Amino acid sequence: MWDTQAMPGLFVAFEGGEGSGKSTAAQAVAEKLRGDGHEVVLCREPGGTEAGEEVRRLLHLDLTPRAELFAFMVARAEIVERVIRPAILRGALVLCDRFEASTFAYQGYGRGLPLDGLRMVNGFATAGLSPDLTIWLKIDPDVGLARKLGETEAIRTGLEALDFHRRVYDGYGALAHGNKTWKSLDGSEPAEDVARAAYSLVNDALYRIPRRV
Repeated sequence: MWDTQAMPGLFVAFEGGEGSGKSTAAQAVAEKLRGDGHEVVLCREPGGTEAGEEVRRLLHLDLTPRAELFAFMVARAEIVERVIRPAILRGALVLCDRFEASTFAYQGYGRGLPLDGLRMVNGFATAGLSPDLTIWLKIDPDVGLARKLGETEAIRTGLEALDFHRRVYDGYGALAHGNKTWKSLDGSEPAEDVARAAYSLVNDALYRIPRRV
């Protein structure tokens, strides 16, 4: 297990359902932090490595829930070991578009896979690494899906019926409840306002969370 609090860098995950604006917010926050002089590594899940991008293509197929889970874990194990962990250890700020919370929300609450099993598999894939801060962009599934209407890049999970995405939303709510490392923002607000609020949360975490430099 890694002691993430003793690591020199900072690890932030942007989470949310379809159309929540998390990718846009993560990109905007990364640009602002780079302007402040920080080294920022912006990555996405699944993706960010050669294997991760191959997995992303695989996830367009209609996989069984367990096969889908392990596909995500291949991508996660690769990006943790090859991108996220080295960046944190050299003192960079890592902003990741989705991480472990997506697994619990989508494959757990959405697909119905047992959470205990997901924790075990995810813990092995990440070697115990979790974000220092998770920013959840909350948005009603009806609104989020309307934003994504017609998108062709979406993987299978993004193309499921409304009931699935409502379960995912409820799952995020359960994960966030009482979790001090989570902060939520209203994803239905204008993108500029969401990005500004997300930047403030990350900037605050830079001083609030103990780090070695």
